[in-house]
Amino acid sequence: MKSSVNDVTREQRFAFGVNWSRFLGTITDERIKGAERALKDMLQIVSLTDKKFLDIGSGSGLSSLAARRLGAKVHSFDIDPMSVSCTKELKTRYFPNDPDWIVDKGSVLYTSYLQSLGQFDIVYSWGVLHHTGAMWQGLENVCSLVRPGGQLFLAIYNDQRWISSYWRFVKLIYNKNFAFRLLVIGLHMPYLYGLRLFYRILTKRIELDRGMSLWHDMLDWLGGYPFEVARPEEVFNFFFNKGFILTKLKTCGGRHGCNEFVFRLASTS
Repeated sequence: MKSSVNDVTREQRFAFGVNWSRFLGTITDERIKGAERALKDMLQIVSLTDKKFLDIGSGSGLSSLAARRLGAKVHSFDIDPMSVSCTKELKTRYFPNDPDWIVDKGSVLYTSYLQSLGQFDIVYSWGVLHHTGAMWQGLENVCSLVRPGGQLFLAIYNDQRWISSYWRFVKLIYNKNFAFRLLVIGLHMPYLYGLRLFYRILTKRIELDRGMSLWHDMLDWLGGYPFEVARPEEVFNFFFNKGFILTKLKTCGGRHGCNEFVFRLASTS
């Protein structure tokens, strides 16, 4: 079911930029290569040379950096000022004074801003639109940013029905105050961090996909509010009706987390 814009106060929103600023200290060349591999795998490419790449909700800037290293001309934006600063920091570290990587403050809900951007070969938004408070409006807005024949790479939280309602309550409580935050972390850390770490040690897969950090990924999950979800078929049907063709799908297996979609916009020719 499509949502309307939720009235979410600044105090209720998770401080994504604060989490990302701490994550920057953990970025290594191997994590950057992991982010590159994730893009190449889902987009089914070996290079992004001369492609125009839009990163909606750039967060730490890691995916933007990966796209730039793969040769893309990158435009990154985020509504969170600290996230914008994080992305700018990565650009300064790896691509100082590079005219082919632009970093802006903006929102996927600001149509006048989006109209100023033009169209892109690849529009990328991983785990962002479900945090806007108006997910379906955000999904609507990204359509016009993809050029005919271009690709749209999205990750959207999986709808688990009543379990999703539980997580929404957890996220709301997390953002109430520091005491609640500690309580939420303490209650969920054995499962979201301890068991996952143990499993990854056993399977020799310590690094997360996209070069992410297990600890910062857990905090992002626990605190990520606003929080909206969708079933895979809802996302598929939404974009199918707008002329997009699904080219790759990676689900979270019915669990909590994101389903990943890559669509291609049908060419007008």
